[in-house]
Amino acid sequence: MQDTFKHKGMRRQLINELREKGIENEQILEAFDAIPRHFFLDLVFEQQAYSNQAFQIGAGQTISHPYTVAFQTHLLELKKGEKVLEIGTGSGFQTCILCKLGAKVFSIERQRELFLKAKKIIEHFNFNPRLVYGDGYAGLPLLAPFDKVLVTCGAPEVPAALIDQLKEGGIMVIPVGEGKDQVMLKIKKLPDGEVDIQQYGVFSFVPMLENKVK
Repeated sequence: MQDTFKHKGMRRQLINELREKGIENEQILEAFDAIPRHFFLDLVFEQQAYSNQAFQIGAGQTISHPYTVAFQTHLLELKKGEKVLEIGTGSGFQTCILCKLGAKVFSIERQRELFLKAKKIIEHFNFNPRLVYGDGYAGLPLLAPFDKVLVTCGAPEVPAALIDQLKEGGIMVIPVGEGKDQVMLKIKKLPDGEVDIQQYGVFSFVPMLENKVK
């Protein structure tokens, strides 16, 4: 895998585009600069890797638009050292962004093909998240609670198990809705166990499937 001056130049252009779209957190932008997105894509997509597009990564799944990754990361309000549960490892790109920001990442992937590919690419960066092959709906109750929960696939509803595994004061970012589009939700767990829910626009994700691993 090579990261040429051309790739780095394209990455800078992408970062400028993210700034124009309202991503102002410099730590997030620096993470995007440090993690070459083209490493996570097939060679056929290499020249388009830094456009704001989603691409197929196998097993019927996609790598999200860079803006979507940056926006979800922004909503998490991540602090270094926080324990983050990621639902949907996918290509591993979002996982690496979280690791670069200093999170302790626990990531679940239900597609074995993607789980194995992501494990290999994440190891290339010398990050050490806890990667799990399993059902994201169930979360990781034995390792809970988590400071933050990030869901990178479209859920028909908010899984109760994931709320249960969120610390009081913790934040979950999840796209919710059936069909082609979902509404991005930021859910904060309050001290009394109730939740505060804010909406942040419409996005499009592959569906989150329950009780299924492949």
